[in-house]
Amino acid sequence: MAQTATIPQSKSTLGPTLIIGVLFFIFGFVTWLNSVLIPYLKIACELNTFQSYFVTSAFYIAYLLMAKPSAWLLNIFGFKNGMSVGLLLIAAGALLFIPAALTRTYAVFLIGLFVQGSGLAVLQSASNPYITILGPPESAAKRISIMGIFNKCAGVLAPLALGAVVLKDIDGFTEKLTSLSPAEKIAELNELASRVILPYVIIVVVLVILAILIYFSGLPEIDTDKEDEAVAAANSNKTSITQFPHLILGVVALFVYVGAEVIAGDSIIGYGGAHNIPLSTSKYFASGTLACMVIGYIAGILFIPKYISQQKALVYSAILGAVLTIVALVTPKYISIACIALLGLANSLMWPALWPLALAGLGRFTKIGSSLLVMGIAGAAVFPPIYGLLIDVIKPAYGLAEASQLSYWILIPIYLFILYYATAGYKAGKTVVVEKVVTI
Repeated sequence: MAQTATIPQSKSTLGPTLIIGVLFFIFGFVTWLNSVLIPYLKIACELNTFQSYFVTSAFYIAYLLMAKPSAWLLNIFGFKNGMSVGLLLIAAGALLFIPAALTRTYAVFLIGLFVQGSGLAVLQSASNPYITILGPPESAAKRISIMGIFNKCAGVLAPLALGAVVLKDIDGFTEKLTSLSPAEKIAELNELASRVILPYVIIVVVLVILAILIYFSGLPEIDTDKEDEAVAAANSNKTSITQFPHLILGVVALFVYVGAEVIAGDSIIGYGGAHNIPLSTSKYFASGTLACMVIGYIAGILFIPKYISQQKALVYSAILGAVLTIVALVTPKYISIACIALLGLANSLMWPALWPLALAGLGRFTKIGSSLLVMGIAGAAVFPPIYGLLIDVIKPAYGLAEASQLSYWILIPIYLFILYYATAGYKAGKTVVVEKVVTI
């Protein structure tokens, strides 16, 4: 996106970059707590598998519903203060976990997750363009890739931190439940639900402090309403965003990709449990998936575009995703679980590759194209519950372990569509060549 707004280059961008890096760390930490919340709430609120994946639906549907309200909020508060507003919204959602835990009410947990997702939608809308222009244009790709590492490192730590608290001795706890009277069972489940209170109180305090620090920080405000004259003149004969088929296909590709990424990260703990691996062990599996994503980001920084283009990286990533999924479907449990974790590597370069391919050549339509791509994140609200539903449907005939394994077939058409987009769809309507990351 060409913009006239820039950060004064006479000032060091190190401080602002670190502040935005902290925000991307917050994105990852809050987002990937869901991988622990799914099995935790399934036990605490006595849910079936399908119901437990409403965690992702409530969280990610906010990206769809909050797309326009986020733009409205940023127009009122600006980008810098908008970041503070987003952090306070996330804090408000985290605060709702206290009454949810005290009453053990799943609906209140879901409302809290929706509010957190809404805050993240605002935060994403503010910080993504900010980091893009925070420094020389020629180094934007490097800055954004580094933000991705901040994000996914937080994703590695989040399941470990929350799992150590809420899933402590969980295997013995579930066995104990089977021998309790109804009244005793309720008391134990109430105790389990209360475990989430302290971690989320800490999260609320940290978020509020960070919101205050950003509000009073020296981060300069930016203006993204103006475009370079050459960009404004581009596509002068275009009248609608629908005249860019490569963008529409890109939104679909991102929609299904985010669904695949979240299935890989948020289902792996339950998948290990389905294979009778203790939750005390499987709670670490999600961190493995995210660690693979960090490795992928580092590889992207080192090899793209010097040795491989973003478009080729997307092709190879889609093929790797499909192959790993097929292997996961037909191999014994430990190999299969390892393949699901390795999907983090296959998924890592898809997000940064899809954005530039989808936005290429949009000119003055870039902003609306970006908003459509942000709305595509709602794919994570759709596909994980479908995965959970498939498990519940297949389980009576094959058992939980095989049902959980067979349900991963849902990833195959996703990776095949991404492969189509990487080879042909990104060229629909025009030929574009893109060599570097433009967003994260």
